Amino acid sequence: MSQPTFGAVVIGDEILSGRRTDQHIPAVIKRLNARGLRLDWACVIGDEPARITETLRRSMDANEVVFCFGGIGATPDDLTRECAAQAAGVPLERHPGALAEIEAQFGEQAWPHRVLMADLPAGAELIPNAYNRVPGFFIRQHFFMPGFPQMAHPMLDWVLAGPLAQWCRSDYVELTLMAFDVTESQLLDLMRETTSRWPQLKLFSLPIIKETGRQIELGLKGPREIAEPAFEQLEAALLVRGVN
Repeated sequence: MSQPTFGAVVIGDEILSGRRTDQHIPAVIKRLNARGLRLDWACVIGDEPARITETLRRSMDANEVVFCFGGIGATPDDLTRECAAQAAGVPLERHPGALAEIEAQFGEQAWPHRVLMADLPAGAELIPNAYNRVPGFFIRQHFFMPGFPQMAHPMLDWVLAGPLAQWCRSDYVELTLMAFDVTESQLLDLMRETTSRWPQLKLFSLPIIKETGRQIELGLKGPREIAEPAFEQLEAALLVRGVN
């Protein structure tokens, strides 16, 4: 099976207003990279139901894997559960497993408000929440977690080790070097030659400007058996050009 496209959606006006700083996209990137994967796209959406629904509908129709954070609570601005159901074309239903977890955590105080968090898109499966037992859920390769990082990131780890474990790539490497006193324009032909010769790899170039001079972090990432010989040739080509 071909590797899926991975996306991340962060939902909440508090991110766009600056009252909170997003911590979820960096967490997804770090965890995917550690598994030889990469995040293909990410977006932040305010508490606007039409935009949330349309964003989720597009990614569901594209059969992408998407990590969604925020908006699954019980307050009036928590719209993600309903929007996810609309995007998937299914009704909201009270999930018995989610209800049992919420009642076990809060007892009588689960009613009448906290139980609303058990209303999930029909057919959704649960993501366990070790922090307070209020579960997230997933449907159509979209994984919905709370906006609180201390809850969401352990849940993200569970998702990657469980439903998405098949996509871990142990053969993946990222190899980098620092090239000094050179500009990207001076290396463009070498970059093009490398990507043409090794199309299975991703080449990256990150220029750095310091008071001591120009530097470029240059690297390749991809399957180890291809990346290592390609990287050796890249290093050799730089030495031939007199680049240290």
